[in-house]
Amino acid sequence: MEQLDQITAMIALSMGVAWASGINLYATLLMLGVLNNMGHIDLPPGLDIVSDPLVIMAAGLMYCVEFFADKVPGVDTGWDTLHTFVRIPAGAALAAGAVGDLSPAVGLAAAIVGGSVAAGTHSLKAGTRVMINTSPEPVSNWTASFSEDLIVIGGLWTALNHPWWFLGAFILFVLFLIWALPKLWRGIKRVFGFLARLFGGGDSAPQREPPGATAQQPKPVRPTEPGKLPSPDNRG
Repeated sequence: MEQLDQITAMIALSMGVAWASGINLYATLLMLGVLNNMGHIDLPPGLDIVSDPLVIMAAGLMYCVEFFADKVPGVDTGWDTLHTFVRIPAGAALAAGAVGDLSPAVGLAAAIVGGSVAAGTHSLKAGTRVMINTSPEPVSNWTASFSEDLIVIGGLWTALNHPWWFLGAFILFVLFLIWALPKLWRGIKRVFGFLARLFGGGDSAPQREPPGATAQQPKPVRPTEPGKLPSPDNRG
């Protein structure tokens, strides 16, 4: 039973750091590093690097930048677009580090699944921000940003302290992700389609005839003598 609990805790931590990285990578690194240095958690050897003071300072600096960028409409979408190339690889690396030194195969499997989880949470976050930005007021951006930070902190705390509860919630989240992403994608396509019509003039302008083109005139019908059928040329 103890071995099962250890395996469950390892899986929960691996999926937890990948899931949280897709939402807010710097908050994830900062929380893990600070808690490990304070002695509240014991990270596996593959994640010890996040408790290095240099990593903590870098994560804290970038978290401060994201804290403000994430609350400005439009800027948050640009920030999310750039971090497509940061959050997903980082989520894969953290997931692999969470399984320790079990074997290269286990580490690679964790990286593959962790990268996919980080990609899913990042897509949900970025897509939701695109839809929120259709509203001109900034309050919804602030609410979403604060909520995401609280979700990351709460989710990681649950993964570290109650792995079974986290895995149950994680399964429900994956099912929600499968349901929500197609609907979110259709909404994003409508938003960008509207912007393309707005700035591109749309396709409602009447089409002009090319130079020299004339409308085709019907052929005249020649009169025929009574009692005779018209010839093929007279039938038009």
